[in-house]
Amino acid sequence: MTDHQSLGAGPAVERRTIDVIPDAERHGTPRSQFTLWFGANMQITAIVDGALAVVFGADALWAIIALLIGNVLGGVVMALHSAQGPRLGLPQMISSRAQFGVFGAVLPLLLVVLMYLGFAATGSVLAGQALGRILHVPATAGILLFGLLTVIVAVTGYRLIHTVGRIATVIGVCGLGYLLIKVFTTYDVGAFVGVKGFEAPTFLLAVGLGAAWQLTFGPYVADYSRYLPRSTSERSTFWGTFLGSVIGSQWAMSLGALIAAVSGAVFVGDQVGFVGELAGPAAVALLIYIVIVVGKLTVNTLNAYGGFMCLLTTVTAFNGRSRVSPVVRALYIVGFTAVSVLVAIMASADFLDNFKNFVLVLLMVFTPWSAINLTDYYLISKERVDIPALYDPAGRYGRWNVTALVTYAFGVVVQIPFLAQKLYTGPVTELLGGADISWIVGLLATAALYYPWARRTSNPPAEMIYPSTEPVAAR
Repeated sequence: MTDHQSLGAGPAVERRTIDVIPDAERHGTPRSQFTLWFGANMQITAIVDGALAVVFGADALWAIIALLIGNVLGGVVMALHSAQGPRLGLPQMISSRAQFGVFGAVLPLLLVVLMYLGFAATGSVLAGQALGRILHVPATAGILLFGLLTVIVAVTGYRLIHTVGRIATVIGVCGLGYLLIKVFTTYDVGAFVGVKGFEAPTFLLAVGLGAAWQLTFGPYVADYSRYLPRSTSERSTFWGTFLGSVIGSQWAMSLGALIAAVSGAVFVGDQVGFVGELAGPAAVALLIYIVIVVGKLTVNTLNAYGGFMCLLTTVTAFNGRSRVSPVVRALYIVGFTAVSVLVAIMASADFLDNFKNFVLVLLMVFTPWSAINLTDYYLISKERVDIPALYDPAGRYGRWNVTALVTYAFGVVVQIPFLAQKLYTGPVTELLGGADISWIVGLLATAALYYPWARRTSNPPAEMIYPSTEPVAAR
């Protein structure tokens, strides 16, 4: 029985890791990308992300508009990464070896692993609180149980992750739709919205929060579109991913902005508890806690799965392997989840402030990576990749790509004068009244340097080169 056949019967353990997905195992439609990313965004951390804009000074109305701009801008970049999946059949970070070199890609990979750990830990804190309230146990016990649930889904792999995503989509629409209605029926929302004028610093902070949320999906979004048939159009993959992610995140973030506006310090002190109280009677609150857990399970599974893929990509850069056994996969995922659970248990009480700075630091780190990957794939290589060479340090892409690595470092450093962080505010930021535009500078400056330099130094193949055992399907 082939892998495809065994997978088709149910949520069997996924066998593929960082190797190319053969045509015989491709399945699904771009609609599956919509439900996965919609479900992954309709969750409590996205609500908190939207609330941050109001907590740190923005009017709720301006915050919602700014979050939409950020989600759309970041969503375009994120969905362009997803569109690479069907054509390449590869995890996103393996394909970045075409820009950075087989060894050079390890640098952004390590930063991606830290990102996964951070999001997994913050998600575990919130989901653990919800599980604690459901089971009437301490939040620490809830965090441990949530970690176990994450391991089960992530180890099983692609199909079960999509199944959980579809469930989270339905539950998220019902749960967050109900909470939105409760906000308007419980509070005089009009008295809390539109009470402040436009302020550029807080508006741009909210844009940055929305954009950062989307951009941080970039390093692993293609891990889930790579199973689509190779003939799937890039346009349909792009729109399925973009609409699912942007609509889901904007819905949740808008709810968060409204909740922060009407609740004030109450929500800041206990995000999960406030949402439960807003839901109303104990039975309904219990259902909302379940919504929180299911929504967080979807995205935390993506974090654990993505963390495993990045760790494996890092290790195999040096040992030359292209696949591992299901047992080794499970050990990677268990180890990653265990670390994230420990971080969650030791998390600071100053959750919202630390989470804001965590998200904005990630934005600083990943905008240059996205700029390099997308510029190279769409404008330099023009969607032509030598896939076997991605696993060979002596091949076309070499061990280290100086052009990409130097440009990446430049893209990070050039943002420093424009930062508005808790520990550091750049001089240009002060001239702009505190407005943080660092991620825009990083995206544009990186692409501007990389494009002319890479045109002279890159060596893309004349056409796509697949492994010799892989027949090339018509596009």
